[in-house]
Formats: sequence, structure tokens, C-alpha cells
Amino acid sequence: MLRPTQPVSSYRLEASHQAFLRANKVIPGGVNSPARAFGAVGGEPPFMARAEGQYLYDIDENQYIDYIGSWGPMILGHGRPEVKRAVTDALEFGSSFGAPTLREVDIAEAVVAAVPSISKVRFVSSGTEAAMSAVRLARGATGRDKLIKMKGHYHGHVDALLVEAGSAATTLGTPNSPGVTAGATADTLLCEFNDIDAVRDTFARFPGQIAAVLLEPVAGNMGLVPPRPGYLEALREITRKEGSILLFDEVMTGFRLALGGAQERFGVTPDVTALGKIIGGGLPAAAYGGSAEMMNFVSPAGPVYQAGTLSGNPLAMAAGLKTLELLRDERPYDRLEAISARLEDGLKKVASDAGVPHVVQRVGSMLTLFFNDRPVWNYTDAKRSDTALFGKFFWGMLARGVYLPCSQFEAAFVSAVHTEADVDHTIEAAAEALRDALLS
Repeated sequence: MLRPTQPVSSYRLEASHQAFLRANKVIPGGVNSPARAFGAVGGEPPFMARAEGQYLYDIDENQYIDYIGSWGPMILGHGRPEVKRAVTDALEFGSSFGAPTLREVDIAEAVVAAVPSISKVRFVSSGTEAAMSAVRLARGATGRDKLIKMKGHYHGHVDALLVEAGSAATTLGTPNSPGVTAGATADTLLCEFNDIDAVRDTFARFPGQIAAVLLEPVAGNMGLVPPRPGYLEALREITRKEGSILLFDEVMTGFRLALGGAQERFGVTPDVTALGKIIGGGLPAAAYGGSAEMMNFVSPAGPVYQAGTLSGNPLAMAAGLKTLELLRDERPYDRLEAISARLEDGLKKVASDAGVPHVVQRVGSMLTLFFNDRPVWNYTDAKRSDTALFGKFFWGMLARGVYLPCSQFEAAFVSAVHTEADVDHTIEAAAEALRDALLS
């Protein structure tokens, strides 16, 4: 049962503090992903004990309305009974075989049926693997080396892609990581997102050398940034003309913005798509896919090598397949649109009433409240946001039982089980949290 908005003074994280002290002794920074660190907002993260529906519960027994959903996968909420049963049923027969299973074929057929660009798909275990493999495929298929990447877009911790990388790299101020050699990024060409002239100029400077244009069709790793009208269509036209691969990273947007992802929503079909998060139903799984002609370059059908011992893990395939089936049968997207719009409108009103420069940007069930005095169209725009105010606001929301992304540069996610009462509670909490942030 959702508690009423609570005062900041009653919020405590004693057990989480002790857990964080223990974690720091044996885990770098006390976390297994920088996205879970609270470097952008200060303080220490709560340690979670369990999740149910739209709620998280930490080890101090605080309850939160969850707007990260494991950073996107939990579109149906936590602990959906049908998904849990699918995993436990699969476990009865074994957790890993190192051999093909029928379930891999079932989920591959479900992906092909849903995603416009895909007629063959290869499963891997993480979004990083999916992006890395998709880039290798593009280079192998075209015989070209160079890659256009958008500033502020994050495609996992691949050496060649960890440049102006958004996400936790932006939060931590390390868009270029030590350990990444100059040679690893020499063929990575950077363009500002939503600047089609920059892409045209880059192709003109490197004629016949660019294998692919890689981007998040809707950016979620510098906060939620949509494509400008016509931008994706122009990329499709340019890449087709230049003989390059258009590569969409739909790790976040796949199956979320529509069953067929951003490419269905915007009506632009890439050559290759990287998928993750929702495709695993909350378990580690990802994939990349494209036309049969393109995917037949991948080993063992073709010469582009890629492998993974735990790829197509039966538990992850079971969770992912059931999630995709539920999304196909229930089609929650209209409701997700409506409940997310309610949250967007409420946050806009709260910030307007407080007289705070802001913009709320939303596409479907992904959104970000930027403390910024103008719309955010690219990485440069995003970095002008008031991150100090965001940090204060974040802690005020957390203390009132609302779990937002712990960085101004991350998108929030709404699930199919969030209710109008949850959203109204969130808006009320936001009004109080912003008031206190401005007073502090």
C-alpha cells in the first residue's frame, strides 16, 4: 500500500549505509555499475531488498514508486506472475546447456514478428555485446572502418564507443576512459545529435570510408532527447545513398515506445538494430538483428565472428519470450502514453508554479525533467542543465518515496502498472521536493 508523502526528516538509510561500507571494501565504488552510484547527486545509494509491481523496497524498509524499472526492462512491472512462472518452469529443465534450445527459436520468431528491420536475429547477454557486435557486423559487411557516433549517446562500455558517451560517463566526467587507446577510437567520428548537416559534412570528408551511422533513435543516456522531425528520415536517405549501414541502438526503446520500438513509432527502418533490456524480461539478455542478407555475414553462416557461451540462456529466453508475448497480447502502449502524459503535465505544472527554468521531454513512457531554460536537442544542450538543483530535487523525491534516476542525464521509465494515484503522489512529492530544494 502506498504511503502518503512523508517529510524528509523521517527518511533513514542506516542499514543501507552499513551495506555500502561493506560493499566498498570488496566492490569498486561499492557498486557493480556506475549508473547505480550516486556521484551525480551526492550521498550513498539505498540497497534494495525486493520489488513488486511498480514499487521498490530497500533494506531499511522504505518503499518507493519506481521510475527506473531496472533502467528500462520492467515495462510490465516487477514480479509479473506469468514471467516468474516462465522462469521457474524453465529452471526445472536446466539453467544452461551450451547447446541450442527450442525456446531460442521461439523468441527469435517473436522478435522477427515485432521489429520491422529484423528478419534474422542473434542473441547475446548484454546491450554492450549487442552494440559491439552490430558495429563489427557493419564493418564486416561493408569492408569499411569508420563509424559515425552521436555525442552523448551511450552504447555500452565498448572501447571504440566510449567517446562522448553520455549516461554514467557524463555523470562521472569521464567520457573518455583511461585504458581506451587512441587507436581504439581512431575510426570513431563524432557528430552532434539532431545535426544532419554535421553528418553530411562527415560523409563528405571521408568518402567511401564510413561503415555505419550508430545512434539511439531516441536518446535516453543524456536524459530523454527526441529526434527532430525529419532527422531519422534524413539519416536513412544519406546512409542508403552512401552505401553505409544505419544502425539503431534500441536497447532502451525496443518494445517500449511501440512493440516494434522507435523504428515502428517513427516509421524509419534501419539496416541493423541492437536490442536489450525488455528483450530479457528482467534477466540479462540482448540481441542484434537485421535482414537475412546482412545477418548471414555472422558466423557460422558468414565470416564476421561473434560468440557467447551463455548467449540464449534458457532462463533469460523464457523471461523475454513471456514478456514479449504479454506485450503483443495486451498492447499496453495507449495506457502507457496516457499515464506518462499525466506525469509529464504534472511535472511541468510543478516546475512552472515554482518559477524554475525547466523543460519536460517525453516520448512514450520515457521522460526527463531537465532543469534547463530551453529545449534539449543534443549533448551540448543537456550539459547546460542545473545539475546542482537536480541533486537536491532527487533527494527530496527519494525521501518522499519516489525513486528517480540518480542523474540529470538519465531517462525515467513508466511501467504498465503505474496508476494515476502513483502519478498524483509523484506530482505532490515533486512540488514539496522542489520547494525545499529552492530553499536550501
